[in-house]
Amino acid sequence: MSTRVVLEASHAVAEAVRMADVDVVAAYPITPQTHIPERLAEMVAEGELDASYVPVESEHSAMSCVLGSAAVGARSFTTTAGQGLELMHEALYIASSHRYPIVMAVCNRTLSAPINIWCDHSDVMSCRDTSWIQVFCQNNQESFDMTLWAFRVAEDPAVMFPVMVNLDGFILSHVTEPLILPDQKEVERFLPSYRYRLALNPDSPTSHGCFGLPDIYTEVKYSQEIALRESKTVLDRGWKEFADIFGRQYRAVETYKAEGASTLLVTMGSLGETAKMVIDRKREQGERVGHLNLRLWRPFPFSEFREAVRNVETLVVLDRCFSFGGPGGPVASELRSALYDSEPRPKVVSFIGGIGGREVDAEAFTYMIDHGNELAKKGSEYLYEPLIVRGLETGTGVRG
Repeated sequence: MSTRVVLEASHAVAEAVRMADVDVVAAYPITPQTHIPERLAEMVAEGELDASYVPVESEHSAMSCVLGSAAVGARSFTTTAGQGLELMHEALYIASSHRYPIVMAVCNRTLSAPINIWCDHSDVMSCRDTSWIQVFCQNNQESFDMTLWAFRVAEDPAVMFPVMVNLDGFILSHVTEPLILPDQKEVERFLPSYRYRLALNPDSPTSHGCFGLPDIYTEVKYSQEIALRESKTVLDRGWKEFADIFGRQYRAVETYKAEGASTLLVTMGSLGETAKMVIDRKREQGERVGHLNLRLWRPFPFSEFREAVRNVETLVVLDRCFSFGGPGGPVASELRSALYDSEPRPKVVSFIGGIGGREVDAEAFTYMIDHGNELAKKGSEYLYEPLIVRGLETGTGVRG
């Protein structure tokens, strides 16, 4: 029987890892991710989780450790944030290239300098092209659900890629919300036991990470690209199976009150719930606006995204990360690229906000929609305005 509890997202992730019955946890504590490894260490010490917990000396070592455990067929988990994710960056490519189904929770945090421990998406955006499956969570329930789902799809023989579950640091990781924990038997129905057919074993030797000469390297990388794109079918099936067992439906691209909308506000992560409040107000005022939540970042859901915006005139996109020297935020640039051959093509307005943990409130979203539509009327198909959201008492609280 499922149980309704109140947990911060960090502990919700830890509960999902426990119920997934992982074999190895290796992690180094870094704010705001620390509560996840702390809780998992307690579970192992108190006998709630039968797993090996490895307290490594750095995030690079954490990823190196789960590379080894995954190579011998152990269900493996790690977690990090911010600078820690960057320290393990080089090893991320090894996990995906070796097709190890590691699951990693990332409590998204800004990058130095200046030193800042609060939330934005600059850490994960630098990992866009590491060939990891990447999803973003809007709330604590999703943090639990996506972690459980990540093990299911990563270990599917047709996938065998690592999965990065992104949850906003502090905004989710340290805030308690009610959520539903399923019965362990339900979890076991959804997540079968894992057996890796190429596991390192002295009795049946295999080779991992061999030398790639120029005459084979391109073919290997191309096959990896095709495999990641084709994993999308399994990801969708995993969400359907999740809904069939647990009753909660997720999709790669999710819309809210988008029917008949001429403008869609696009977000990733926890700010989507604030954005929906603004959409409700705008709809009550008769405005044709809606919301689009981009859950799946890699592999990018091209067909679903194009279908969702097919009759839309303007996309107002909020990025929580600069793409320095580029034509707007990384998400806005990606969406524009995805629409390059679409007719008619929506105008894309790129806003940057919520950097370094700064608040993005309802007034800020209202400004983005209103000002974004004004910019779109000027005729350019792609516009960019970095914003600093200060919460000033003078009105919108936003200055360009």
